[in-house]
Amino acid sequence: MAKWYVAAKKADFQGISEKYGISPVTARIIRNRDMVEEEEIRKFLEGGMEDLYSPALLKGMEETVGLLQKKIREKRPIRIIGDYDADGICSAFILHQGLLGAGAVADTAIPHRIKDGYGLNDHLVEDAFAAGIDTILTCDNGIAAAPQVALAKEKGMTVIVTDHHEIPYEERGGEKHYLLPPADAVVDPKQEGDVSPFKGICGGVVAYKVICRLYETMGIAEEMEGLLGELLEAAAFATVCDVMELLDENRIIVKEGLEHMKRTRNEGLRALMEVNGVDREKLSAYTIGFVLGPCLNATGRLDTAARALQLLETQDRGEAVRAAVELKQLNDSRKAMTEEYVKLAVRSVEEGPIRDDRVLVVFLPDCHESLAGIIAGRVREKYHRPVFLLTRSEEGVKGSGRSIETYHMYEEMTKVNHFFTRYGGHKMAAGLSMEEKDVDCFRREINAICRLTQEDMEEKVHIDVPMPVSYVSWPLVEELERLEPFGNGNPRPLFAQKDLEFLSARVLGKNRNAVRFTVLDDKGKRWEMMAFGDPDSMDAYLAERFGQAAVDGLYRGRGEGIRLSVAYYPSVNTWQGNAKLQLIMKYYQ
Repeated sequence: MAKWYVAAKKADFQGISEKYGISPVTARIIRNRDMVEEEEIRKFLEGGMEDLYSPALLKGMEETVGLLQKKIREKRPIRIIGDYDADGICSAFILHQGLLGAGAVADTAIPHRIKDGYGLNDHLVEDAFAAGIDTILTCDNGIAAAPQVALAKEKGMTVIVTDHHEIPYEERGGEKHYLLPPADAVVDPKQEGDVSPFKGICGGVVAYKVICRLYETMGIAEEMEGLLGELLEAAAFATVCDVMELLDENRIIVKEGLEHMKRTRNEGLRALMEVNGVDREKLSAYTIGFVLGPCLNATGRLDTAARALQLLETQDRGEAVRAAVELKQLNDSRKAMTEEYVKLAVRSVEEGPIRDDRVLVVFLPDCHESLAGIIAGRVREKYHRPVFLLTRSEEGVKGSGRSIETYHMYEEMTKVNHFFTRYGGHKMAAGLSMEEKDVDCFRREINAICRLTQEDMEEKVHIDVPMPVSYVSWPLVEELERLEPFGNGNPRPLFAQKDLEFLSARVLGKNRNAVRFTVLDDKGKRWEMMAFGDPDSMDAYLAERFGQAAVDGLYRGRGEGIRLSVAYYPSVNTWQGNAKLQLIMKYYQ
């Protein structure tokens, strides 16, 4: 089971509490997010659009904006080339609408996952040239496409790369030598010499900053405020879907973007929320990451991501609803396929020779290549090890990797890049292509160089505050809402109590994937506590520890002697207009 750690970071919690009008509990949680300086705390609690860093700080921004202004004046056709995931789709939407708003002649091309593969490729360059395109503008891709950029340059086209991925490099003499593509301008916060204070932005935010700076230099930012608000929504959507850390300016972008989305003018986004039954007033980062975002991603996985871009760009209500329904249906199909292949992947680990590998390389030849990333993530969650999920494609093998905090996936792949015909990514995720004959050799070598220890692969649960359930109150829950949006880098606060008494249990849901417990706090008050996931594993743990009779009694509403330490967070359950406090159990032991 996971190892629990109680955060023990020190600060003047009472002083922070008094200065910002929050409880010492909330002050402790903020300190656990590494907020120390007063300005950091203020920005975390109260930060707004005025706290975003200037787009001009990004290296290559002024060259990019200068080139775009020139092309706009000369009416030169610009083609925006994005990617087939939600970040790439949102990035293309931002640049296209932003450039059209500035008077540019611009269109878009989204690579087809199966036919084109990731990002810029020779085929897309040739198509652009044949169409008379003057300038290729990439978004969420391009930083690793040096040969394709060179091809476009040979054909006389201008190329501007906007991206956020790691810069490719070669190691020579123990030093990294970074390899930028030969573009006319490159904007990527991870390139050497970039002085922007926060590097963890997604492709959509890079694109948003390009348009903001373009409008500033053209003197039209104020009159385009309405459009910039709509583009901010897309930047926030992309940030959540690309699982960026919700810290610093990402937190502000998502927080402000969510507020904009609640009253969005975007017909496609409105329709997508409606067909998924999303209450706009309750829109959250979770809603985007687990309900709306997967619908956009599903088009790039099972069809063409161009449909998702069309959804965002349509101004016709009827067309938006039809497209949103299609996207939801595609996502429902994707979910069913995913469940099937997750089971096969787990069986491959459990029954195959890779069970004891520290880096899991799972080869499912018949799996749809578009599902590789999702399945890799699910396998990683189960085993808490880095995972590469490989599938057979038209041109060999393609795959996606998902990592853990203690393993820099892109750097480890670079050490064995002789196996790849193409690869890219960052610390926590990557994509690759290779020949099928090299799969086993890759698996052996990536494990041979792995330096992960058993402790590195142990799941760690970080408790913010040890706090009895009886301390939970409406004012505390309302105050914790100030810490939203929650997500990567800013997890929902987690509390813990030892020896909580369990009185009854009932399995809920058509898939039997939730359990509602009744628990008794130290003041004699009963609480409803929900647990989501597989009830069978918890039942097996309880039976081993307390006996099957005790478990049977718990489900009959006569629990006796079952006491567990629980890690939980408080929430609000609203049913038929009535709201009440409840607890969500995340871990137990």
